[in-house]
Formats: sequence, C-alpha cells, structure tokens
Amino acid sequence: MEQRTARLTLLIDPRKKAQFERLCAEEDVTPSQKVRQFIREYIEQKTGEEWQKSSS
Repeated sequence: MEQRTARLTLLIDPRKKAQFERLCAEEDVTPSQKVRQFIREYIEQKTGEEWQKSSS
C-alpha cells in the first residue's frame, strides 16, 4: 500500500463533488481512493511505467 504523507487540497464545484461522491459510493470506494487511482493511472500513462517502478 502507498504511504500517505502528503495532502492535496483542491477546489471543486459543489455539484460535481456531490456527483463524484455518489459515483464513488456506487463503486464502494472513497473519493480519496478514487483520486489516488486517477493520479497513479495518470503517472503511468505519462511515464509509461508502473507506479511502483517509477517511485523508487
């Protein structure tokens, strides 16, 4: 599991936040888990490497 030592704060439209939270609940994941997934996938897409390989 990833070590969680940094905080990311962002501003989002309240309606988008509510919709995002609802969709996450449907997938039985927290919004934080989903955002971490998005970030991992973005890094892998941009670097062409799996996250664990590029983080060492």
